[in-house]
Amino acid sequence: MKKGKLLKGLMRVGTPGILVTAYFFLKSRAQVSTRAEVDMSSNITLGRSCVVGSFSKIKASEGPLVIGDRGGIANGCFISAGEKGIFIGDNFICGPNVNIVGQAYVYREKNKHLEDQGIVSRGIKIGNNVWIGSGSTITDGAVIGDNTIIVAGSLVNRKYPNDVILQGSPAKIILRR
Repeated sequence: MKKGKLLKGLMRVGTPGILVTAYFFLKSRAQVSTRAEVDMSSNITLGRSCVVGSFSKIKASEGPLVIGDRGGIANGCFISAGEKGIFIGDNFICGPNVNIVGQAYVYREKNKHLEDQGIVSRGIKIGNNVWIGSGSTITDGAVIGDNTIIVAGSLVNRKYPNDVILQGSPAKIILRR
């Protein structure tokens, strides 16, 4: 195991939640639950008045994760930025148990283990004033326009315009706002 990965792993496990909470509060007045697991990384930027709920995990060891002002992340969410990053606008709300993953395995070779084929990252962009319903999943390469609502349990896996309501797996536009 590489020395850098070992050190990152030890920091994740060994850093008390209260220290992470204080770090983000002093940095941007963000409110991170002491029960959340958020990397204390220069790759993570939480805007002013962001809230991160209990048991959420936020990882950004490979690339940037930027959340604008007044972002709300409910309990049990998982956000992991890949090399190309995740960029989320202002006034973002996501319900409980939402997954936003900015990377995926390469899967070109059928007879080779996925972990041996590498990882690809295209990045994720989420606009301003977006509400993601509970249990939804946002996959690498997704682009979500401003003023979008995503119905609970949806799978968002491509580019969508502004001012729409999305539902389904994969998500489809069900209404224009």
